Amino acid sequence: MAKKAGVTQSGTNIQEVKQQNAQTAGQGQFGTEFASETNVAEVKKFNQQAEAKKSQNTSK
Repeated sequence: MAKKAGVTQSGTNIQEVKQQNAQTAGQGQFGTEFASETNVAEVKKFNQQAEAKKSQNTSK
């Protein structure tokens, strides 16, 4: 199989990936797709519960 310039072994177009990365660079690590699905209040509640359990385990 002949090598194509700008394409990985699996057939990924390198320039296309670089362009997509440049477009999403200012959107944070995961962009808005994951952020919109995250319930902040629920995450904070779980974090509080985890901290409470951690402090209970370390005080025993």
